[in-house]
Amino acid sequence: MSDPGQPEAPELREPDLPRTAKVRQKALRTGWTTGTCASAAAKAAARALATGGPATEVEVALPTDQRVTFATERCEVLSTERAEAVVVKDGGDDPDVTHGAHVTATVTRVPEPGLEIDGGVGVGVVTKPGLGLEVGGPAINEVPRRMITRAVAEVVDVAGEGLRVVISVPEGERMARKTTNAKLGILGGISILGTTGIVRPFSTASWRASVEQAVSVMAAQGESTLVLCTGGRTEKGAMRLRPELPGTCFVEVGDFTGAALRRAMDNGLDTVVFVGMAGKLTKLASGVLMTHYTRSKVSTSLLGEITRQVGGDEELAGRVDAANTGRHAYELWETAGVLEPAGDELCRRVCEVLERFTEGAMTAEVAMVDFTGDTVVAAWPRTHGA
Repeated sequence: MSDPGQPEAPELREPDLPRTAKVRQKALRTGWTTGTCASAAAKAAARALATGGPATEVEVALPTDQRVTFATERCEVLSTERAEAVVVKDGGDDPDVTHGAHVTATVTRVPEPGLEIDGGVGVGVVTKPGLGLEVGGPAINEVPRRMITRAVAEVVDVAGEGLRVVISVPEGERMARKTTNAKLGILGGISILGTTGIVRPFSTASWRASVEQAVSVMAAQGESTLVLCTGGRTEKGAMRLRPELPGTCFVEVGDFTGAALRRAMDNGLDTVVFVGMAGKLTKLASGVLMTHYTRSKVSTSLLGEITRQVGGDEELAGRVDAANTGRHAYELWETAGVLEPAGDELCRRVCEVLERFTEGAMTAEVAMVDFTGDTVVAAWPRTHGA
């Protein structure tokens, strides 16, 4: 009989991949994010404005400092004060509605020194909190902003000259209808996204196979602790949390936690450490082990329940229940001063799900990192100094 003081254990679910993400007969190509394309278009337009002639290709830096060259679809000087360039997005083989988008940058001289970045036609406007972006501003995320700033600064001294960069995407409003942007409160177009600058086909059977292979390679090295990270940013926090472990123990799991755990059990591993952000952890705490966005949603009602459990008042719990995203709920916890206890409880629930999925064969540890990925803000059990 279950303890009436404890929440009921969620049903464990591992939905199948969507049909469009099934195995293909050839290796999947990586592509470029809208943020990378925007930085290339911005650099081309800034160069055209500075030199008075069109740029047919430009080289830009990714956040990793890798440099990539892009051809411009169009680049023209519109006047002595304004230039414009277009880079066509190649999303690789990732199912992506923005593949083929004409990412456009219009660069205009302005009186005040510095660089202003704004969104134009086809770039969404943020209307709800919880996205880490200013409400009322364009849906251009932090990393793309940094990439655009760096790219433009490579051709123009923005400390001495003022420029305004407007990123637009013709047909962006139509493309956005096939995304979840409207539900998230991003209206009128797509988001300019990307954390690494590269689109990797995470949500495919090929990626699942690569995760399973990485677990097998790690086990072959004689290691017994598997650290699952949801991506590159969470890997940084994971390495801070468990610095004593060799790099081979850290596996970017993407959506495929269940597949990774089964392979870990097959190889006799005894400990799993999962490091993620609020949204992914919420899906896992709900019992979902394959977290592709088309097959699962963040349950903010679960986060509201956690808020009540850790002593948050009903007004706060109601706001968390109605939160726009997992990040929004995180920010509400942080503002109310309950981030640590609520985060710890979320991590505890994920631990229970992971250990139930492995039928007790593996001991689980879970940590939640902030949205930079650098800092662990909650963990269960708290044995590694969150």
